[in-house]
Amino acid sequence: MTGGVQPEFPALASCEQCPRLAAALADVRATHPGYHARAVPAFGDASPRLLIVGLAPGMHGANRSGRPFTGDYAGELLYATLHKFRWSTAPVSISVDDGLRLTGCRITNAVKCWPPANKPEPAEIRTCNDYLRREVGAMQAGTAILALGLVAHGAVLRALGLPAADHKFEHAAQHALPDDRTLFDSYHCSRYNTQTRRLTPSMFEAVFTAIDSCLARR
Repeated sequence: MTGGVQPEFPALASCEQCPRLAAALADVRATHPGYHARAVPAFGDASPRLLIVGLAPGMHGANRSGRPFTGDYAGELLYATLHKFRWSTAPVSISVDDGLRLTGCRITNAVKCWPPANKPEPAEIRTCNDYLRREVGAMQAGTAILALGLVAHGAVLRALGLPAADHKFEHAAQHALPDDRTLFDSYHCSRYNTQTRRLTPSMFEAVFTAIDSCLARR
């Protein structure tokens, strides 16, 4: 059921299954020719112990750089925390060619393309779930998944065919998954959440402490 090596998707760069997103990205490529402005592939270890799932690329972050959580505010807290917990070789992700590596960790998104206003529609989340299903399905037994926000949480459950009613999203919640895997929840590390103090660095680090403790027992 679990293969352990994350799949690559050669067709992802040319994916246009969601007409609204495809049109939006075509407009971005016309107005910002230097932007990646296509589906953003996952980044990190091919056989991770921790898979982090975000919402979608930010317009001037991953949509520009081509790497998840790179170039926007949310990535500042995420990569600093990953580095502190030794999942990343550097505390700042600048560009796809900056030499940063993830060790035992991989980052992806529930929706691979930038959605206008950063709000993917339900049909787009469902369409893109096939990619996430294969990413989650490749996780070995005894590994962990971190969902950043409610949409990512729901997408992981959909990818596993699990009912949302039995796995309520709550910051710092832990959910047992098949094959001795564990789903961890956190509020998204967005600028809004951190500036309003809904999510503080200490709250975010506490989730990673729980992840480390969980994985150390396996």
